[in-house]
Amino acid sequence: MKNKNIGEKILALCNSRNLSINDLVDSTGLTEVQIKRVIESKTIPSLSPLIKIARSLGVRLGTFLDDEVELGPVVHRSNEVQQPASFSSQLSDANSHLDFYALAARKTNRHMEPFFIDIQPSSTHEPIFSSHEGEEFIFVLDGTVKIDYGNQTFFLHPGDSIYYDSIVNHLVSSDDEKPAKILAVVYTPL
Repeated sequence: MKNKNIGEKILALCNSRNLSINDLVDSTGLTEVQIKRVIESKTIPSLSPLIKIARSLGVRLGTFLDDEVELGPVVHRSNEVQQPASFSSQLSDANSHLDFYALAARKTNRHMEPFFIDIQPSSTHEPIFSSHEGEEFIFVLDGTVKIDYGNQTFFLHPGDSIYYDSIVNHLVSSDDEKPAKILAVVYTPL
């Protein structure tokens, strides 16, 4: 699946398993519109549907982001240039635009997904929360980050961190109409 975008990888996995889009709808609980948006777009509508698709196909989330594999340790150098995976909200452009820079994309059989994430300010539309199995750890590098978690709201500044269960509805956004940068580690069980 080298050099394929996320949609092409999903379709290739579906084809190899003889699954249709309707089969993904049935097994993920997502709508056909959500699945087609993931497959047809260069912007991924939040981690939640992508995680549900990965679980349905029996693969790690990183399968959609990897192009190479490495059995031993993976070193990521600060001067290595990479293309981000861009995420937005599930069915609107309400949430902040998130650019994910994978830090261990070449590591095979990993259970954690470490990322640098650039968060652009959110628009004026109604935000859509995300929830999925697993856990997340976020460390703020720059800017102010607003974390809506269930019925709680946390404002994090550089050097602050949060660790939470991803199954609870949550939303990560920049707070003050300025970009923010975080280090995030996402764990999703297979």
